[in-house]
Amino acid sequence: MENYKKVKEMFLMQQALNDETNGVGWEDGYTKNGKLINWKRCIYMECAELIDSFAWKHWKNISAAPDVNNIVIEIVDIWHFVMSYILEQYYGNKDIDHIVSDVTAVSGFAEFSSYAYDVREYSIYEIVNDIELIIHETSGFELQIGELLTDFFRVAIKCGVSLDILFAKYIGKNVLNKFRQNNGYKEGSYRKIWG
Repeated sequence: MENYKKVKEMFLMQQALNDETNGVGWEDGYTKNGKLINWKRCIYMECAELIDSFAWKHWKNISAAPDVNNIVIEIVDIWHFVMSYILEQYYGNKDIDHIVSDVTAVSGFAEFSSYAYDVREYSIYEIVNDIELIIHETSGFELQIGELLTDFFRVAIKCGVSLDILFAKYIGKNVLNKFRQNNGYKEGSYRKIWG
């Protein structure tokens, strides 16, 4: 599948998941139950979880290797919320094809589509600094989507996640998210371990 189609498929799936989970009209900033939606907060909270996948603490597990499996999961989680933020911002102004064209034209997308590095080849502090840049961007009032995407693509590549990896993992996580929603996740009765 070509890169454009992969990105479009993810945006379509995210739109459908958000419609199902939050109700049609969630782009106005509220769920069908009147709960405020703050995608920027979702992004920076997932970024904080991503940072915890690295041995950044000077007092605990100082020599631990990066948790590569969790790093990929957190990148996918961040992507869910980045897409949701973009869908909200573009709502009513542009269709999915226009959104995907804009996303795939962003600086860093071509590299992100081509390959990813081995996360162990980078200083964890360099990666953590790049993640903190996204936290800073999303915790302020003004957020430029192009800059957010460029920074996300850079972090993903350094964390070992290319477009192909993101696409495959996103599809799986989207299915899991639908399952969770259908089995009490929102109500707090979802059981993580089944058996």
